[in-house]
Amino acid sequence: MNHYSVFELFNIGIGPSSSHTVGPMRAANRFLSRIQKSPSLGQISRVLCQCFGSLSATGHGHGTDTAIIMGLLGELPEDIDPKTIPGRIAELDRTRELTLAPGKTIEFIHSRDVDLSNFTPLPLHPNGMHFLALDAEEKPVEEMVIYSTGGGFISTEEELRNPKDTPDITYPFPYSSADELVRMAHDSGGPISDIVLANESVCKSEKQVRKQLRHIWHTMQQCIKNGLTANGTLPGPLHVPRRARALRKTLLIRGEAQLQDPLSILDWVNLYAIAVNEENAAGGRVVTAPTNGASGIIPAVLNYATKFCSSPYDDPVERFLLTAGGIAILYKKNASISGADVGCQGEVGVACSMAAAALTEYLGGSPEQVENAAEIGIEHNLGLTCDPIGGLVQIPCIERNAIASVKALNAARIALRGSGDHFVHLDKAIRTMLDTGRDMQSKYKETAQGGLAVNVVNC
Repeated sequence: MNHYSVFELFNIGIGPSSSHTVGPMRAANRFLSRIQKSPSLGQISRVLCQCFGSLSATGHGHGTDTAIIMGLLGELPEDIDPKTIPGRIAELDRTRELTLAPGKTIEFIHSRDVDLSNFTPLPLHPNGMHFLALDAEEKPVEEMVIYSTGGGFISTEEELRNPKDTPDITYPFPYSSADELVRMAHDSGGPISDIVLANESVCKSEKQVRKQLRHIWHTMQQCIKNGLTANGTLPGPLHVPRRARALRKTLLIRGEAQLQDPLSILDWVNLYAIAVNEENAAGGRVVTAPTNGASGIIPAVLNYATKFCSSPYDDPVERFLLTAGGIAILYKKNASISGADVGCQGEVGVACSMAAAALTEYLGGSPEQVENAAEIGIEHNLGLTCDPIGGLVQIPCIERNAIASVKALNAARIALRGSGDHFVHLDKAIRTMLDTGRDMQSKYKETAQGGLAVNVVNC
């Protein structure tokens, strides 16, 4: 059975996209590692990457070319300082020199060696990259086809064609469906987060797991803070103004007057989500949850929970993230978290489902109620398209995160008012999401060739 960790679904990177920025940077870094170990390293005179499908169609707006270059410079999204990227790209463009290894420098021309002109996808996934290392006669000495499959995950062509099970590791609760997960929690007499924690504690100590969860939450909080204090407009031709700072100021000025509106708390939830997604759109430090395009939902709902709710648990933040991650694993195993693959239902829809489930447990819900909340969260995002204007993670992505955060709150409330018994179960909804995504026309799946992307003129 293929096993995923919650820390693969919650991983620290940079904006604006996990599949179009984080994944390509990791892919390029992986190819760099390969050629550094190659016996043909000395023969290499050129390195290039050809992008295909969605990576080409929206690559400029997502910074895919920049991400690939940074990967070839040896960087990884979890370590890089986003503020250094523009200067390093400018220096590379000035010198046209790329150092592959100590003593090995080649000519590199940005516009020539990162090709975003191939809109037809490769066979296995819409986000494909073909890396080539050529000798002086332009003959390949090393090459790799790598796919960015959503959420920062990457796989070579061989790995996708012949997936391998996780070797030699026994997990106490190996689950591949929501029904199994709920049954395991019910039989153990504890919440879903206990099941997920037990599995995570196989490869590292429980203390390490908890420490890493707290680090994830700290990074999310810092992202909210950064988004609330930033000014100006977002990068790109749309010139979208950043709203979070002004919105926060307005809410603070209103003060006690807000108490007259019973729904005023939703303004704060919207604010948290907008702050995170503006920071993501600006290329800042974010936590993929489960993708960058949906990265505002988990932080917004968890921030709401910590500020406005109480929990029966002593460690509610850690349990929130464990439950959310446990639900995300189901989507990764059984469907997709890639907007280029199944539309935005696989990003914002999945994040809404994760947040609804996690909030339900945070508030003391049973495993059955948690599963119910997760199902409500995805059921009412089925068919959601991915149609970013200009290929930028700005419109409708930023507001879409705010709307989905509020949906997650409502899904949790509906589930908590019920017994956990419901008609449509999460496994069926996940399968429906996958089927819907497969039937969806490609122009509505992160290609900027349909929907708002063509009906709203970008002047």
